[in-house]
Amino acid sequence: MARHSDLPGVVPSLRRALHLGYNAEPGLFRAALLLSATVWLPTALTGLWLKLVVDGVVQHRQELVGLGAAALGVSVAGSWLLNRINSRVGSQLRLRSTVAIEAEVSRLQTQIVGIEHHERAEFLDRLQLLKEHIFLLDHLYGTFMGFVGLVLMLLTTVGLLASIHPALVLLALFAVPAATSGSWRAGAERRAEDLAAPANRLVRHLFDITTSAASGKELRVTRNGGELVRRRRVAWANGYAALSRARWTSAFIYSAAWAFFGVAYGVALALVALVLHRSAGSVVLALVAGGSLARYLGMGLSEAQFLRWTLDAAGRLTWLEEYARRHTERADQRAPQRIERGMRFENVSFTYPGTDKAVLEGVSFMVPAGAVVALVGENGAGKSTLVKLMCRFYEPTSGRLFIDDLDLTRIPAAEWRARIGGAFQDFMRFEFRAQRNVGLGDQPREDDLVAVGAAVARGGAEAVVEKLPGGLETQLGSSWPGGTDLSYGQWQKLALARGFMREDPLLLILDEPTSALDAETEHALFERFAAQSKAGSAHGRVTVLVSHRFSTVRMADLIVVVDDGRLSDVGSHDQLMTRGGLYAELYGIQARAYR
Repeated sequence: MARHSDLPGVVPSLRRALHLGYNAEPGLFRAALLLSATVWLPTALTGLWLKLVVDGVVQHRQELVGLGAAALGVSVAGSWLLNRINSRVGSQLRLRSTVAIEAEVSRLQTQIVGIEHHERAEFLDRLQLLKEHIFLLDHLYGTFMGFVGLVLMLLTTVGLLASIHPALVLLALFAVPAATSGSWRAGAERRAEDLAAPANRLVRHLFDITTSAASGKELRVTRNGGELVRRRRVAWANGYAALSRARWTSAFIYSAAWAFFGVAYGVALALVALVLHRSAGSVVLALVAGGSLARYLGMGLSEAQFLRWTLDAAGRLTWLEEYARRHTERADQRAPQRIERGMRFENVSFTYPGTDKAVLEGVSFMVPAGAVVALVGENGAGKSTLVKLMCRFYEPTSGRLFIDDLDLTRIPAAEWRARIGGAFQDFMRFEFRAQRNVGLGDQPREDDLVAVGAAVARGGAEAVVEKLPGGLETQLGSSWPGGTDLSYGQWQKLALARGFMREDPLLLILDEPTSALDAETEHALFERFAAQSKAGSAHGRVTVLVSHRFSTVRMADLIVVVDDGRLSDVGSHDQLMTRGGLYAELYGIQARAYR
């Protein structure tokens, strides 16, 4: 897993987070910063006004008593008013900046060309922590501005102590160990939390399994609920152990530092009263200012710790921004309007980042324009990886993939994907209205009823829509008011229809899109898909079919057989059966199973 120290530094993280908040609400941001600089001033001057009152009483000077009392009244009223305004402005800033921060996180993840950050464990850990701690970013601005105000208050308090005697300024130096231990404590606990991230992600996953409706039936039948609860408890204990040790160690150092400061504070008071022989008012000022110094330092350290946590969350946001920037493509060609000759793999090898084993090695084959190609092989052979490369979710580790004579990496991913249609086995259940669920396959046309109806027909989902109480206007998902739940197969058919929203894609991907259907229904659907692909062959459309059912696969124009990352054979069904290789063996095994 990537280490905590790999995250961007405090200054870049703070600068980027403040820039994001300022751009979201510049007026509110400036008002909040101004208020944070002044809201503490009335409280910080309380000791000075008490000095005037006490000296006035001791010296029988009514003008000092009146001045001090009036100033105290103004300070109390001013402090209350400024705190109310600051609270309102701060809450508005947090509320509005939250939307901007969450939108930025979503934008960054969706603009990244590939999907590596969704599949690698170390990236998933970071993204999980970013999602869990995004609420910290909401509070970053208030925490930072509160910290600025506390610093100004501390400077004012130190100035008041210096007015009694310059030596009292040294009292602030005795607080340095406490301040240092506070910062170290936050960092140590954050590093321990980073180390515990994989275990905590497992804890969350096990919690989701034991509380979701999807797994409820299976857990009860298999009676695994208790075992998963036990494993969750063990995973939590493993993740918490390092964090607990870090907290105990930091708590001991933190307490010792504050005890050191407490002794220095007592010595300072004795110095003012017994050695310097200052006035009673000065003793009160030293008592209030010194005591306030300890209290303000405590508040400042608390704010500093929370600021450190928020800055770590901001660091993850900055890391995501830098990751997105590093993975910005440099394509220089436009997506073609048609495929003239075909799609060509030329000695393509691929190894997933962070791993050593090649998933594909030296794969070369040609798919003619307008052809239906089937990818065949056992689980883990590399079929899904070939699909990912075709969609530019990843780029080959070596070798190249061509559309006609154009290297696919030179085509902007967004443009190329706008020419892709189809459905994947790990489809998404969008709990929207049925029309929108399908229409998202070509978002600019999601409100086009004719286009959506045509996609439903092409995907073979007419029966699903007809059974919905409100047709395409039906809200999907039983967790929503008036929502209707669907079976897995019904969700899959709607996902298939969504994949057919684009009328003239150059690449049509059908990656196990009918796994929930019986073999006969799947075969009938793919016959329709093959006919539609032929109808779209005027644009040179390439249709890629991934299925484990050979009765469906055999209708493809070209069958690509993959075995453990290598190309085993290429040809039509009849050609491959004649050769008697892996395809013929697998076909025979499945054919015997259906007899």
